[in-house]
Amino acid sequence: MNPTVSKAANALSYALPKIMSPNAHHALDLAIAGSLAAGGAWYWNRNRHAAIASWACGGAMLGLTLLTSYPGKGRRYVRFSLHGKIERGMAAVLAGIPEILRLRDGRQRLHFEIEAGLLTAVSNLTSFDHST
Repeated sequence: MNPTVSKAANALSYALPKIMSPNAHHALDLAIAGSLAAGGAWYWNRNRHAAIASWACGGAMLGLTLLTSYPGKGRRYVRFSLHGKIERGMAAVLAGIPEILRLRDGRQRLHFEIEAGLLTAVSNLTSFDHST
């Protein structure tokens, strides 16, 4: 596995201050879910496995986002602090997909690696200690 983008995002963002608000985090989670869905549509005629993986990850992100109790947005099923832990796992899954699917196309590999890096950076820049 070679998740260099995710490793670089983690190295660059881990020690930075937690500046992202829950509202900004929520918006970026939706954007990441949308970009994964768009990637699935783009890959459909090129690589069905990559398309399905992208849609599955986008659906998982959307589901997590819709079930999370963001501070100030009302009570839901997943605490915001737990959301952060699940999100880190999701970034690891995204980083591993190119190897799991043995993707040869560099653009498809890079798509999943960039999504993993973005999710890692968003997670690292958010303080999940807010009470919900």
